[in-house]
Amino acid sequence: MTASRGGSANGVRQGVNPFLVAVVVGLAAFMEVLDISIANVSLRNIAGSLSAGEEESTWVLTSYLVANAIVLPMSGWFSMLLGRRRFYILSIILFTISSLLCGLAPSLPWLIAFRVLQGLGGGALQPVSQAILADAFPPERRPMAFAIYGMSVVAAPAIGPTLGGWITDNLSWHWVFLINVPVGIVLVALSRLLIRDPDGLVAARRRTLGSGFRVDYPGFALIALCLGALQIVLDKGQQEDWFESGLILWLSVMSATALVAALFWEWRHSHPVVNLRLMRDRNFATGMAMMFMLGFVLLGSTVLLPLMTQSLLGYSPTQAGMVISPGGVCIMVLMPIVGALVSRTDPRRLIAFGLAVVSASMFYMTAFDLSVDYHSLMVARVFQTFGMAFLFIPINAVAYMNSPPEESGNASALINLSRNIGGSVGISLLTTLLARGAQEHQAHMVDRFSPLDPNFGAAQQALAQQLGDPAAAQGLLYGLLQKQASLLSFMDDFRLLGVAGLAMIPLVLLFRKGRPGAVPEPVH
Repeated sequence: MTASRGGSANGVRQGVNPFLVAVVVGLAAFMEVLDISIANVSLRNIAGSLSAGEEESTWVLTSYLVANAIVLPMSGWFSMLLGRRRFYILSIILFTISSLLCGLAPSLPWLIAFRVLQGLGGGALQPVSQAILADAFPPERRPMAFAIYGMSVVAAPAIGPTLGGWITDNLSWHWVFLINVPVGIVLVALSRLLIRDPDGLVAARRRTLGSGFRVDYPGFALIALCLGALQIVLDKGQQEDWFESGLILWLSVMSATALVAALFWEWRHSHPVVNLRLMRDRNFATGMAMMFMLGFVLLGSTVLLPLMTQSLLGYSPTQAGMVISPGGVCIMVLMPIVGALVSRTDPRRLIAFGLAVVSASMFYMTAFDLSVDYHSLMVARVFQTFGMAFLFIPINAVAYMNSPPEESGNASALINLSRNIGGSVGISLLTTLLARGAQEHQAHMVDRFSPLDPNFGAAQQALAQQLGDPAAAQGLLYGLLQKQASLLSFMDDFRLLGVAGLAMIPLVLLFRKGRPGAVPEPVH
């Protein structure tokens, strides 16, 4: 095929090794996913430096997630409207410039505004990176290409807190954002050099724009309103006591109303911002559900473990990050192996195996106590990520088995949205259950916290004699009670994640069987 002007047969400049493209787009996706978690451990420093409260500083995270969620599902539409290569490079440029502005922000309102811009720039990097890879590689080589990409997007949440903690402790919180600048400059240069829009996409874009194309403004507004409001609800719900807050109540109603309207409008529109018709395929719809749960378990547990080690075991942010970082290494090692297995065996078996391992790892964590050491925590996390490595590539392989090539951008946007929303729901639900569970366990345990109980009375008397202060003894025992109640609540969350993993195994049967060794069109 002769490349059309501005395009190429497969989206890569002639003579360029496509694996080099995989590394470039994988790095871009890694940088974007990293920024979701890297700033978490720096919020206290940011609040102190900018003379703001810790509660206000959480908008640094929320603003990024809201903007990210709005752009992500529309990335396929923007790629068609502007051209994929042009849109991708513009996204990296916006992400890089806004990262620089975040690092130089003079106040919290300015930082939040720049984080919105950063989220708008970064929202497209994951799905467009996947679409580029689908075009750059022939079907038989795509699993290995997506193994490189998978290492980026799955390992980044594990590395983020550790890297953020180290940067904050040894440099300053400003470098959490400034670190993106040199990487972004290199990515822009490499993307301009290596990436081209494939001929098929160029031709499809010309046909679409020349056939009475109209910008779907209502769909754009409805999806932005739905996802923006939903993200604020999920991120701020527990902090605002959920539906006891008028803000959360109205945002929930707004999001639900916009969702219903968007579903009706987008399904009927000839050129929708988000092509919901893709979900008519059973494999794709099931894959979206699986990706939702992958985000739920991965990001939910990534928040729980550092939180438990810092609040109950006294770990520093850097030490807490080191608990989960070896899991990222485990995924990086296994992804290429899984990529090879997808071409040689039924991906459904790999998915079922991965879900079983993840579920077993979460039940293993329910045996933790307050004396658990670093080695045991690290092994548990590696155990979990071992199972996670068998999910990302096989789920995508089966989900996109029947997806038409021209819909690669839209399909990639929906699958990434599922994973991100799953992560947001998981974090929100698990932190809510954590807070409320600790209160419930404490209410049950406090019945034994009475001098009338012979065991408690004896323990308090012995401790009072040792400390020489009855009040100090009682305070120490109450502190232990609170820790035990919190620990039991963490165990409840781990158990819930284990049950969720088991519950997903029967859904594997909904996937239509594909030929082992045949890689579906396009895998991303």
